[in-house]
Amino acid sequence: MVLHALVEANWRLRGTKRTVLDPVELNRLTMTELLLPSRRRLPTIVPPLLSFTAGFIDSFTVLALFGFFVAQVTGSFVLMTAATVRHEQGVLTKVLAVPIFLLAGMMTTVIAVTLERRGRAPLPWILGLECAVLTAFLLVVLIGAPLADAGAFSVAAASLLGLFAMGTQSATVRLLMQNVASTNVMTTNTTQIAIDATELLLAWQARRRAPGDATLAVAYDAARGRFGALFPILLGFLAGTAVGTLAYVATGVWGLLLPLAIMYGIFGWASARETREEAE
Repeated sequence: MVLHALVEANWRLRGTKRTVLDPVELNRLTMTELLLPSRRRLPTIVPPLLSFTAGFIDSFTVLALFGFFVAQVTGSFVLMTAATVRHEQGVLTKVLAVPIFLLAGMMTTVIAVTLERRGRAPLPWILGLECAVLTAFLLVVLIGAPLADAGAFSVAAASLLGLFAMGTQSATVRLLMQNVASTNVMTTNTTQIAIDATELLLAWQARRRAPGDATLAVAYDAARGRFGALFPILLGFLAGTAVGTLAYVATGVWGLLLPLAIMYGIFGWASARETREEAE
């Protein structure tokens, strides 16, 4: 009954005609498949560019905003509790970090679902939202420069804007991108790359022992595909942290123009794709 109600809700919300589905297929449907936007495949270059941007901004804000992480909420949990216990300067910003990240994810989800129900591709709009928030982030940093006081309003505003932008990106990847790992949280990715690398090695060894085994060949190709999809994301984030650090040391706040340019480039590509698909 619950599943039937969800299907009914999906028909009404998406405005689609009823389709008779096999009971087995119905049982495979999940809440995500029924109510949330459909995920799409992206060019292989896009996820590493997103992770590069996240790594750049994360390392940049650690240096510019007094050790504040904006790309991953795990660090925000630690900073929030530590700042509260120790009564540190800027404690309000650190306490708000987790709620702001959550709010970004919720708003991204609502916007994406609403746009898809109206027949619009949500990805360009969500990317545009992230670009707008990152632009505001840059402007606040420029206006408040030099950022010499951890308790200054400009530091708090920049921190929360950076968090919102990265929360938006995190939700976008989960909601709209098919088979793409997180582009701004590397803890799980690092664990997964270790698993994938080991599986790839074991599959390679097994294939060498039995080169004619079709099953082993399929397993090797699958392991190689998983490793090949995740490794560029991990590498992109690492490169972003390195470049972000060097950019801050060399250019100060103006270094933020690089990740902003990358995000606007991705936004432009997504917008052009939507326009092209609407014209077809």
